[in-house]
Amino acid sequence: MKKLQQLNFKNIKINAVLLKGINDEEKDFNEWSNFIKNNEIDFRYIELMQTGDGLDYFKKYHVPAKVFTDYINKNGWIFQTLGRDAGPSKNYIHPSFKGKFGVIAPYSKDFCKSCNRLRITARGDLRLCLFGNTGISIRHLLQKDDQLEELKDLISKQLNFKKESHYLELGETGLMNNLSTTGG
Repeated sequence: MKKLQQLNFKNIKINAVLLKGINDEEKDFNEWSNFIKNNEIDFRYIELMQTGDGLDYFKKYHVPAKVFTDYINKNGWIFQTLGRDAGPSKNYIHPSFKGKFGVIAPYSKDFCKSCNRLRITARGDLRLCLFGNTGISIRHLLQKDDQLEELKDLISKQLNFKKESHYLELGETGLMNNLSTTGG
């Protein structure tokens, strides 16, 4: 981390999955709070998401993101309004801190309404949702630079099919067997 700062990297983000019994207590949150007080770092907790082959793990370790947002609210953090190009993280600032906290809470109400993410698998399939049931191959349009307009057109048309919700709260994990198959 210090090396990145010395090299003048900007927008350094640390993501950690919130896990029951591992990093879900106030003392854990205080450690990160102390760290970002003097470091210009975005520290983001991600709520554990159920995947097709991870139900047992999910049941054992899932902690609602509300545990962390309650901590943030109790300690004077202020919600930072989302910009047009914002990602899935809800970010919080504090007047006496250099860093920010963020929360990615896929089980929260209306999470998908602000989603502006698309995914491309290692095999070249476009996924409109990390937990969707379909994908379309765009691999054939990733071969040559002169295919860029055709690629943009195909992606634009596919956006019409982006669903209103991933339905994770109902246990529907779509094609997602595990998160290693599709990047974030």
